[in-house]
Amino acid sequence: MTGRHHHKVRDSVAAALDGLESGMTVMVGGFGLCGNAEALIRGVIDKGVKDLTLVSNNAGNLGKGLATWLRADVVKKVICSYLGTNEDLHSRMASGAIAVEVTPQGTLAERMRAAGAGIPAFFTPTGVGTVVEQGKEKRTIDGREYLLERALPADFALIRARTVDTFGNLRFYRTARNFSPIMATAARTTVVEADRLVDVGAIDPDDVHLSGLYVHRVVHVPEHEDPFEYKTSRKRPEGK
Repeated sequence: MTGRHHHKVRDSVAAALDGLESGMTVMVGGFGLCGNAEALIRGVIDKGVKDLTLVSNNAGNLGKGLATWLRADVVKKVICSYLGTNEDLHSRMASGAIAVEVTPQGTLAERMRAAGAGIPAFFTPTGVGTVVEQGKEKRTIDGREYLLERALPADFALIRARTVDTFGNLRFYRTARNFSPIMATAARTTVVEADRLVDVGAIDPDDVHLSGLYVHRVVHVPEHEDPFEYKTSRKRPEGK
């Protein structure tokens, strides 16, 4: 392909993660195990970094995805919106091995969006009157109470997309889009794991979900496990 050697395209996961160091804040797209950048997640463990602050919805599940970071002691703090059935996170939170900051899901998304937009903080009514308000400034505006929430930037964002061109313009696959677009805007370095790598122009401009302006590196990874967390199907009624 003619655009294969564009400067954003890296030949390996290790090259795509160059500059990621211990102590950094790293955002990782995905909702549970949906839309995980599987090769980049493995690559961070292989790199041997420690003490990361992980920003994600729920830090993996069933020992897969980002749960592998928890088991490898890569993470010192998790900022998430959902613990769910992730026993790796529950147990480490209970023991104090990892600090966990649970943030309402909409607030988490807006904190990242604000960072990408250059907005340092914002007021939201979400969490007023709950444990979420502890330690935060509260203000009454037009008769309603609001909490001050700060923008949430990151050093790296690791995301995955279905189709990516060599400039980094991309399309996600359905709900695998989730937090990834706003994470890309909030990070100093955004790395995209591409299921399919194409030349510039192969994606119609009207079909681009995220502009390559927000993407710094691309690595082509055509094979993925894509595990299911829980496969549920409707049971057939008896006698039918």
